[in-house]
Amino acid sequence: MPKGYWIGRVDVTNPDTYKNYVAANGAAFAKFGGRFLVRGGPFEAVSGSSRARNVVIEFPSHADAMACWHSPEYQAARAKQEGGAEIDLIVIEGYDGPQPTTSAPPQPANPASE
Repeated sequence: MPKGYWIGRVDVTNPDTYKNYVAANGAAFAKFGGRFLVRGGPFEAVSGSSRARNVVIEFPSHADAMACWHSPEYQAARAKQEGGAEIDLIVIEGYDGPQPTTSAPPQPANPASE
């Protein structure tokens, strides 16, 4: 079963309010099996727009990721940061299919033309 992910881009506008949110959100993440894969850190915006902070949280499934978002625990934590940050957040199902592999170089379309 594919995992679920929260992908967030954040501009903190009030660090004190945002700290209250960060202190409160761990209970919801733990309850639904969330774990941070990315939590801030240096980055380069190589294409398109960005925000100052990026976060990726992995959950056992997309259903767990959605349940965490809708949970009373997370909504209570979220209320503690109102006005403390501008956030773009998506909840997305991971990919559990075939991956690229190393292979021989492609053959010419018409070997007789070489």
